[in-house]
Amino acid sequence: MYPGVSTQAYDRAITVFSPDGRLFQVEYARESVKKGATALGITYDNGVLLAIDKNIESPLLKPESIEKIFKIDDHIAAATSGLIADARRLIDFARETAQQEKFVYSEPISVELLTRQVCDLKQAYTQFGGGRPFGAALLIIGCDDTGAQLFETDPSGAFRGLYATSIGSGKKAVDEVLEKKYKPGMSLDDAIALAIESLKKAGDKKITPEGIDIMLIDNKRRKNEPVSKSDLEKHIKKAQAK
Repeated sequence: MYPGVSTQAYDRAITVFSPDGRLFQVEYARESVKKGATALGITYDNGVLLAIDKNIESPLLKPESIEKIFKIDDHIAAATSGLIADARRLIDFARETAQQEKFVYSEPISVELLTRQVCDLKQAYTQFGGGRPFGAALLIIGCDDTGAQLFETDPSGAFRGLYATSIGSGKKAVDEVLEKKYKPGMSLDDAIALAIESLKKAGDKKITPEGIDIMLIDNKRRKNEPVSKSDLEKHIKKAQAK
């Protein structure tokens, strides 16, 4: 930073770069994501899954009312972290985009194209005045003709494809587990076990079927399939027995 120049001169408008090339409002949006619920995505031999810690902080909360994994289309889903209201706006846009593609071209949208469209919207809110960046990151998964796909999106509008990754407050702890234990071509059961182990590392609470959600998309069926609470309980017990 230049001598005598306060950062406050550059963080009041999204269209103003600081002298060292930073957009402070985008960085503040990333901080919102870092304080959000932990979500992760893992590709396995026949598909891809999302898992999220609902972060239930009060016994007065209804667990089923907390929704942080969303169906975009039959073959695409997304998990969010950060400001949930901002995320819902992005989810609605993604759903509209997917339906428009189906209506115009009579075929489902590819996962990468949908991700690119969502990130184009995110980027637009970093470039023009009168608005602010979305304080939410998305993990977008799906299966199309190219196979199982997992993308991580950033408030800046950047995105990248990965085999496994996470977002939210527990990202550092989860990524350490994923980097150590993820193996390409792992089975679905192994992927769910790794997801549960990773979420356990990220939080200081006991993992329960009511406290997490897992959604998977199989490359053959290409349908959103939530893992039932009874199956989650079995997987959690198996993970605790290790």
